[in-house]
Amino acid sequence: MVSVMKGKFITLEGSEGVGKTTNAAYIKDRLAQLDVECVVTREPGGTSLGEKIRSLLLARDSEAIDDYAELLLIFAARAQHLARVIRPALERGVWVLCDRFTDATYAYQGGGRGVPDASIAVLENLLQGDLRPDLTIILDIDPETGLARVKERGEFDRFEREQLAFFQRVRNAYLARAATDTQRYRVVNVARGLPEIQSDLRQQLDQFIQRVQ
Repeated sequence: MVSVMKGKFITLEGSEGVGKTTNAAYIKDRLAQLDVECVVTREPGGTSLGEKIRSLLLARDSEAIDDYAELLLIFAARAQHLARVIRPALERGVWVLCDRFTDATYAYQGGGRGVPDASIAVLENLLQGDLRPDLTIILDIDPETGLARVKERGEFDRFEREQLAFFQRVRNAYLARAATDTQRYRVVNVARGLPEIQSDLRQQLDQFIQRVQ
C-alpha cells in the first residue's frame, strides 16, 4: 500500500495511435492494486465546458482555426480543468492520471504548428503557477505506424487529418522534452506487444512510487 500526504499528478502523452486509452486503464488498475485512489481524466476535456471545447477543436467540418485561437481554446479548457478537477483532487490527496496535458501543447501547437515555446510558456505559467506533473509517460511510436492504427478505427478527426510531417514534428517535440528531464519523463516504446508494454509501464510506475513514498 502506498502512503503519501499529497496527491501525485501523472500524465500520459503521445501522438496518434499510441493506445493511451488502453494504457491509462492499465495504469489505473495498477494503482488500484496498490490502494492508490486515482482520478482519470483527459485533455482537452475533463469538465463539461472542457468537453464542449474539445468538440470544437476536433470537429472535422469546422472552419479553419487560427493557430493562436487553437492554443487559447486549449488553455481555456485547461483553466477549467485545473480549477474543477485537477487541483481539488490533488489537494484532497487523490492522485490524478491525465490523458495529455501541457506537454501535448508544446508537442502539437509548438512542434506541430510552430507556435513559439515562449508563447506557450506564458500561458502555462499564468494558469499553472509551479504545478507540473510528477511523472509524465510518453508512449512513443513511429507516426506512420500510429496513423495506420488510427485509420483502422474509422474517420479521422481534425488533428488526425494532418500530414505525416506534422506528426513527425510532434514526436520530435515530445522526445526533445523527454531529454530535458530524465527523472520526470519516461519514454515507453509502444510498437511492441501489449504484454511487453504493460510490463514496462508497471516497472516505471513501481519505480516512481518507490521514489515518492
